[in-house]
Amino acid sequence: MAVHKLHIDEFDEIDYQLIAIHTSLEDYRLAYFINQNLPILLKKSNNTIQISNKEGETQFTRFIYEDEKTGISWDLIQNQNDMLVSSQKSNQGLFAESNSSFSTKIYLIPEFKKVDYFLKIENASSEIDIEMITSHLKKIARISTVYSVEVEKIKSKNNLIF
Repeated sequence: MAVHKLHIDEFDEIDYQLIAIHTSLEDYRLAYFINQNLPILLKKSNNTIQISNKEGETQFTRFIYEDEKTGISWDLIQNQNDMLVSSQKSNQGLFAESNSSFSTKIYLIPEFKKVDYFLKIENASSEIDIEMITSHLKKIARISTVYSVEVEKIKSKNNLIF
């Protein structure tokens, strides 16, 4: 009987491209404009991306499109989300029994805190021209900046596995 060995380096391979998008648009409007400027049909996914940290847990919205002909998968992912954190303080006096809560920002990729959304393109070898995609995205009126991200330099790239 033959013995098959799997090396851990085989699973560490990055097979996706990542484009950072800076915009003030809501996620559904951005997906609509991307659908108009690129030959894809992004749809909102019910499978949100959940991230947990010491304060609690939050969810990031996700729009997906899977091209069955080429096998390329497109994901529009929210990078920042607000999380409501409650703190209980034992004050004396007028507000002795009050619970205060505040909002804090959580990032999918903390190294890129100024990025609003990421466009992740999976299984795209040489079929996809990233410069052409970024130039089409720059034509959208309310997008301020679009650029390609070097995935190898991201420390928290495990958050992009879903």
